[in-house]
Formats: sequence, C-alpha cells, structure tokens
Amino acid sequence: MKNSKEYGQKLQKLYRGLKRAHSKKIEHVAFDDPIEALIGGIIGEHCTEAATTRAMKGFRETFVDWNDLRVSRVEEIVEVLREDNATSRTAAFSLITALRAIFDEYHTLSLVPLKKIGKRPAKQALESLEGVGHFVVSYCMLTALQGHAIPLTETMASYLRQNEVVDPEADAHDIEGFLTRQVAAKNAYEFYSLLRQESESAKPARKVAKKKTTRAKKKTTTRTKKTTKKTTKKRKVVKAKK
Repeated sequence: MKNSKEYGQKLQKLYRGLKRAHSKKIEHVAFDDPIEALIGGIIGEHCTEAATTRAMKGFRETFVDWNDLRVSRVEEIVEVLREDNATSRTAAFSLITALRAIFDEYHTLSLVPLKKIGKRPAKQALESLEGVGHFVVSYCMLTALQGHAIPLTETMASYLRQNEVVDPEADAHDIEGFLTRQVAAKNAYEFYSLLRQESESAKPARKVAKKKTTRAKKKTTTRTKKTTKKTTKKRKVVKAKK
C-alpha cells in the first residue's frame, strides 16, 4: 500500500481510540468446528454482527442439525434472517451452496479434519469450496483455525477509507494485507471486533459534510439578495433628488 508508514501511524491511533471508546472487554469468539465459523462467516459477510448472532441462534432452534440446514430452501433461511431482500437471499443461497460443497467433498458436515492438516492447507481447502468467499475464509482462519487474519466486510473497508486510515484506492484484499502487517496476531480478533462495531454504528461522514456545505451556500445567497435590495433602494433615492 502507498504511504504505508503514514497510514500505519493513523491505524495505530485509530486502534487506541477504538479501545478507549469501547472499554468493555472483547470476548474472543472461537469455534471448535470450523463449519460453524463458515456458517457464521457467510451470514456475517452480508449482515451486521448483531443480525449474525441472532441468525446463528435461529438456525440452531429451527433446524435439527447442519444437514437439515443444508437441505433447506432459500425461503426457510431467509425467514430465520427476518428480512426478505436481495442481501438475505444472497446469503442464504451462498450458505446452501457451501454446505452442499462440504458434504460432497467430505461426506459429512464437519470441518474438524482441517484443524489437523496445518493452516496453509486448511486455508487452501476452504478457498476451493464453492460459495465460500475471501471474507469467509479469513473469518474461519481467525475464529477456528488460529490463523492471523482480519476479515473485512465492505462496511469496514469503507469506514477505513472514509476516515483516511488507508489508501482510498485500496481494495479489500490490499487493506486486509496491510492490517495483518500492522496488527499482531494476538490482537487480530480484538481489532476486528472493535472495527466492526465502530463501522456498523458510525454515521456516514460524507453526507454530513454535504449538508453543511449546502447550508453555507444558502446563507451566502441570502446575504447577496439582501445587499442587492439595499443597493437598489439607494439608487432610487438618488434619482428622486435629481
């Protein structure tokens, strides 16, 4: 990333600020079976963290097991997600696709064997699964396979760009690589969680700036009109004296 030293300093300042703003201790989420991380990651890529937590609870209450979830219909998953829109349907379709790919590959709905083959082979195995994107792979590595990763949703990446913590032209892959070089593995989950909370609760700064600019223009226009009226009146008076 361009100007990585400058952005690195901004990132560390942001990290310290996030820890002060969110003083509550972050509880590290860790899954015994990577398939649970995969399911949570697929939903989490498209939904907020709160919605993802609610969805995971809903899956356990609604479906008998992960195999029952695999053979379910998109509409049934969307119902658990509570919002019938394009985002929910995309998440539901990706989830079914990934679970079917896991069953076809391993003949069971468990990814525990990945914990025994090493981090790099495990990552490659996840990347080969249909329906599994980069965010999901990173989330699985972070929460189930002890990997050094900082998953980024588009909301998180946009937050970093808008606050000029990273190069505004950098894509999610570049940003994630930059973050893992700047944030130690032992702090990766804490940083991910803090950044996600902040980005999902933050108000878009750009929209506020536009409103202020618009108001300033209106005031300027009003003053100009008043000045014009006063000038016109003076001219009329002068003409009357002549």
